[in-house]
Amino acid sequence: MTETITSRPVRTGTPEAPPALGGLGLFTVLLGAALPLVDFFIVNVALPTIGADLSASEAVLELVVAGYGVAYAVLLVLGGRLGDLFGRRRLFLGGMAAFGLTSLACGLAPDAWSLVAARVAQGASAAAMLPQVLATIQATTTGPRRARAMSLYGATAGLSMVAGQILGGVLVAADIAGTGWRSVFLVNVPVVLVGLFLAARAVPETRSARPEPVDVPGTFLLAASILTLLVPLTEGRAAGWPLWTWLSLAAFPFAAAAFYAVERRADRAGRTPLVPPSLFAIVSLRRGLLLIVPFSIGFSGFMFVIAVALQQGAGLSPVAAGLALAPLAVVFFLFSLAGPRLVTRYGTRVVPVGAALQGVGLALMTLAAWRSWPDLGLVELLPGAAVAGAGQALQLPVILRVVLSEVPAVRAGVGGGVMVTTQQASLALGVATLGTLFLSLVPGMGMRDALVTTLLVQLAGVALTGLLSLRLPRTIA
Repeated sequence: MTETITSRPVRTGTPEAPPALGGLGLFTVLLGAALPLVDFFIVNVALPTIGADLSASEAVLELVVAGYGVAYAVLLVLGGRLGDLFGRRRLFLGGMAAFGLTSLACGLAPDAWSLVAARVAQGASAAAMLPQVLATIQATTTGPRRARAMSLYGATAGLSMVAGQILGGVLVAADIAGTGWRSVFLVNVPVVLVGLFLAARAVPETRSARPEPVDVPGTFLLAASILTLLVPLTEGRAAGWPLWTWLSLAAFPFAAAAFYAVERRADRAGRTPLVPPSLFAIVSLRRGLLLIVPFSIGFSGFMFVIAVALQQGAGLSPVAAGLALAPLAVVFFLFSLAGPRLVTRYGTRVVPVGAALQGVGLALMTLAAWRSWPDLGLVELLPGAAVAGAGQALQLPVILRVVLSEVPAVRAGVGGGVMVTTQQASLALGVATLGTLFLSLVPGMGMRDALVTTLLVQLAGVALTGLLSLRLPRTIA
C-alpha cells in the first residue's frame, strides 16, 4: 500500500485570509534562502588564495569560516522572533540589504581581521533574513502549494551548498577585473539589489497574530550554549588547544542546561520563550530535527575536507576543485525535481533509500581516493558524486518538509528559526569536527589516508541518518 500526503489548511488566528505568495514572491524568498548558504561554502576553495593575499594564519582563516557560521547560528532564532514581531517582509528586506552591505565590506577588506569582522556582520545579517523565508512560506501557503514551496526550499538549500563551492572556484580562477578572491563576496551585491527590487514588489507582509516580546535571557543563554561549543571546536586545533578551549567546552553543558531550564519555566508560565520546549511535543518536528544534525554535519564536513584535499593534496586549481563536485550538484537538482512525486507515492520511505544511495556514493568516492591519489578530480569522483547527489536529494528536501509540516502558522517564525538554527549550527559543527579530524590526521598519516579515514567517519554518520529516518512519520501532514 502506498503512502500519501494529506494537506490541511492551518488557521492563522485572524479572521482574514492570509496573503498569498505568488510565483515571483516564492522565487524571491528562495533567492534570499540561497544567499546565506552559498556564502557559507563559497569561501572553502578561496581560503588558500585569501591566506596568501592577506598573509593570514591558519587560525585566522578558520575564523573567516567560523565567524560567519557562529554569528549566523547564534542569531537565527532571534531573527525569526523579530520577524514575528515587526513583520517578516520588513526583516527580510532589512536583512537582505545588510547582507549586501556586509558582502561589500568583505570584498573590500584591507586585512585579515577586517575580513573576519565583516564575515561576523554578514552572518548576523543572514540571520535576520533567512528565518523570514520559512515563516513567509508557512504563513502564506497551504495544502499542495505549501508542499511544493517546501520541496523547492529543500532543493534550494541543498543545491546552494554545493553550488557555492563550485561558484567560489570559478570566481577565484576567473579573477574578474583583478579582484581574485574578493569576487566571491562582491558577486552578492548585484544579486542583493535584484532581490530587494523583487521583494518590494512581490513578497507580502505577514506577522504573528499574537507576537511576543523578545526573550532576552533565552537569547543570551542560547548564544552562550552555541559559542561555548562551536568556538573551541573550530579554533582549538589551530590554537594548540589552550586552556580556554577546554574551559569553554566544560561550560557548554551548564549553559545548555540553564537555557533549557529558563525556556521551560517561561513556557509553563504561558509566555513564548525563544525556543518553546512545548514545540518539541510535535513528533514530526522532533524527529526531523534529529535527522538534520548528522546530515548537516556530514555535508559541511565533506565539502570543507574535499576542498582542502583537492587543492593542497591533489594540486588542483580552485576551479578544478570546485567543478569536481559538479556531478553532485547536477544530479541533486534533477532528483530534487522528482522528489515531490516520489514522496506523494511512497511517503517518507524515500529518506532511508536516499541515505543508502548517499552511503554508496560516499563509499565510491572513498575508493576513488584510495586507488587514484593524487590523480583525483572530476573523472575519478564522478560516479560516487553522482550517486551521493541523488541520495542527498531524496533526504534533505523531505526532512525539511517533515520538520515544519505540523507547526502552526502562528509559530511559523519560531519553528523556522529553530530548524535553520539546528541546520546552521550543525553545518558549523561539521567543519569544526570533521575538518579538525582531517587536518589533525594529515601530518601523521598523509593527505590520502587522512581523507579516506575522514570519509569513512562520515560514512558512519550517513548510516546513523538512515537508521534515524526509519522513525519518521510515514506521511507528511
